Amino acid sequence: MSKILQSVAWWCFVPGKMSPEAFVRAVAEAGYAAIDLAPQEYWQLIADHGLALSATDGHASITLGLNRVDQHDRIKREIQARLALAEKWHIANLICFSGSREGQGDERGIETTAAGLARVSDAAESAGVTLVLELLNSKVDHPGYQADRTAWGVEVCQSVASPRVRLLYDIYHMQIMEGDLIRTLLGAQSVIGHYHTAGNPGRGDLDDAQEINYPAVLRAIAATGYAGYIAHEFIPKGDPVAALQAAFALCAAATA
Repeated sequence: MSKILQSVAWWCFVPGKMSPEAFVRAVAEAGYAAIDLAPQEYWQLIADHGLALSATDGHASITLGLNRVDQHDRIKREIQARLALAEKWHIANLICFSGSREGQGDERGIETTAAGLARVSDAAESAGVTLVLELLNSKVDHPGYQADRTAWGVEVCQSVASPRVRLLYDIYHMQIMEGDLIRTLLGAQSVIGHYHTAGNPGRGDLDDAQEINYPAVLRAIAATGYAGYIAHEFIPKGDPVAALQAAFALCAAATA
């Protein structure tokens, strides 16, 4: 098994549950390696606590994304700017979005999304930063989102054929859309570059009040030899510090 690097998403804790300073301190003390999706004004605070930046947004927006040719020039500019920042701050991943379907068929969406990512893949390779296309559910949280199934995302990545264009496999979202998590992620492991977690239903803690068997899923990920980050993107139901510690301990124990 590989050693899993753990991260946690900023927005789930700040500002609703904790102050920025208290959150960063608690993340470091719990043993995490990094923070996901932190605002740029807090990057130095995070670095000062010995933490890395595992991922940040590569472009706007979730709904107007790479599956629209008329957005490609804008998205290219935004990704290029974020790549420069990512290279400077040693950010591992930039998160990208397909956008909403708006009546577009799957094959056309795959072609257009792949074409958009291909325009920036060389720049990502040069920067040593991975562009990760996020898989989101279109059933509950993001109606109409096109990259809502693993196979669709795999086709995009295979079409681009760059080691720096991969998938963000969000376990919570794909449980809603597909289930069969372990079989699916094992089949897609060659193009998965980042993971997100949360309990389902409700996007809560990774506890026994939700339906995903996280120890088994995490063991399966580790068994693939995956050496990237798993970022916990759940909204804590109770004490946020205790929730941070519990998620870290669960993942560490499952992948030891």
